[in-house]
Amino acid sequence: MTYSNKRKGANQYGRIAAQSEAGFASPHRLVQMLMEGALDKIATAKGLMARKDYAGKSEHISWASSIINGLRTSLDVDAGGEIAVNLNDLYAYMGRRLVDANVENDVAILDEISGLLVEIKSAWDAMPEDVRHGAGGADAKTPAAV
Repeated sequence: MTYSNKRKGANQYGRIAAQSEAGFASPHRLVQMLMEGALDKIATAKGLMARKDYAGKSEHISWASSIINGLRTSLDVDAGGEIAVNLNDLYAYMGRRLVDANVENDVAILDEISGLLVEIKSAWDAMPEDVRHGAGGADAKTPAAV
């Protein structure tokens, strides 16, 4: 079995595992998975950019952009208030910066976006269990629509 075939098999296994987990994941975990996916696509795009694989880089940046746009459209601005509005603006900014990174082949822009996304994900990961599951009532609503 060649390296390429092994890699394809590993990628397929990863997709199946992610689909399986998504089928049973809580809304909170689904958002975590989306953030992890966007970070993975950005990291892959950086590697492809370094290898001058511009078609692959564009594909992964586009994929990351789609994920971030999905996070943005899942926001419930009415329920999430100021936090959701700020996240909406930040996701829109990330989308614009992904376009810049793609056009300019600029790793520093990808690093900037990754840093912002890691910061959001860290806050999301630190969310208390009662808030994750809505046990705190109306005050426990998260910015993401469920």
